Amino acid sequence: MTRDNRPLVITGEHGPPQEPEGRPLSIAGRPVAAHLRARVPALTGRVVARLLADLPVYAGLPHEEISGDIADIVQHNLRLFADVVEHRRPATDAELAQQRDSAAERAEEGVPLDAILTAYQVGTAMCWQETAKGALPGDLPAVLEIMDRIMVLQQQLTSAVSSAYLEARKILDSQEHGGRHALMAALLTGEPLDRFTHRTGLRPAARYLTMTLALAPHPDELNQSPGPGAGVAARRKIRRVRTALDHFAGTPVLTALDASGGTVLLPAAEPPPPWRGPGGLCALVEEAARVAGVTVIAAAETAEPEAVPAAVARNTEIVDLVARTGRPPGLYRLADVLLEYQLSRPSEALHGLAQLLRPLEAKPELLRTLETYLELGLDRRATAAALHIHPNTVDYRIRRIDRLTGLSPARPADLQHISAALVARHSV
Repeated sequence: MTRDNRPLVITGEHGPPQEPEGRPLSIAGRPVAAHLRARVPALTGRVVARLLADLPVYAGLPHEEISGDIADIVQHNLRLFADVVEHRRPATDAELAQQRDSAAERAEEGVPLDAILTAYQVGTAMCWQETAKGALPGDLPAVLEIMDRIMVLQQQLTSAVSSAYLEARKILDSQEHGGRHALMAALLTGEPLDRFTHRTGLRPAARYLTMTLALAPHPDELNQSPGPGAGVAARRKIRRVRTALDHFAGTPVLTALDASGGTVLLPAAEPPPPWRGPGGLCALVEEAARVAGVTVIAAAETAEPEAVPAAVARNTEIVDLVARTGRPPGLYRLADVLLEYQLSRPSEALHGLAQLLRPLEAKPELLRTLETYLELGLDRRATAAALHIHPNTVDYRIRRIDRLTGLSPARPADLQHISAALVARHSV
């Protein structure tokens, strides 16, 4: 019998004493599992604060990741510990799935494995301190059994996290140096396909949807720069974009992406996905922008393998053109920017068109008004609202533009010249 007259059960010659299985494990008169679940929010905050204070690599992570993924996995671990204590059993494989997924994500972001394992140890130690607080001599059987449960769970966590992390790194390394990397390089450089197939045994798809992406910096990249957190934020952004692309294609796609964007090649499906609407390519770009938390400008074109280099070059020009002309983020094709694309081709006429608006260079407010007026379909009230001025001011500025340049958006013939001149200004 224990000091408080509870029966003591011994599981084996060298095993720890255990409470009867029908009674909840309690310390200081409180059920451990219920107490821990009630303390999860506050304890999560303390664990996260300790990680930031003790582990520099965690202090350098983006705030979004700390308050999101890291806090979530800490809470999951605390609740898992409560379940293990309550049911007096090891964790199941299903209960460790979130830890494995988290480890794989950290591997993709380049967080060192030793820092991850240390973080788990810190969390476990703080969980145990909260659990054992106020323990009395009569609580020895419960304390010893809970300690045994903790040791088993920590061993399971270390095994699950390490294996998932190393497997993710193995896949990443093989992708960088394996057949997919070679195929991407061959398609982008225009290597003869018969020679590539003979060399590697891989066959390219019959057609590819080529896509060029321009990714804006995530706020965490700017807030953490300079420092390791900026690199983690960039890799996190890229991983989320890749995940959206892979989910859309139903298979890992070929990518060459860095923090500013890059090239994506998706095997062209039959029938091809629609451009707009549910399940369409525009929706794909919107989803990639949403999960990455940044604006995305993209251009896409379907091409046979031999034509991939030319299609990628064209996409790159379109993305650059959209960015320079101030169009909104989203997905574009050549048909969407035909006039701008043609006017951006080198020619003697291009400089002449740009000169039409030269009198406005010293009047940036007039130039901005003109661009906004055209963007909003010649709507004076919408233009005034966008520029935070009175509609009469818009009318006055349009008249000044007419006097300075001899061109007025109110005249259809002039409107074409003005539109062309604005494009030419961004191209010379």
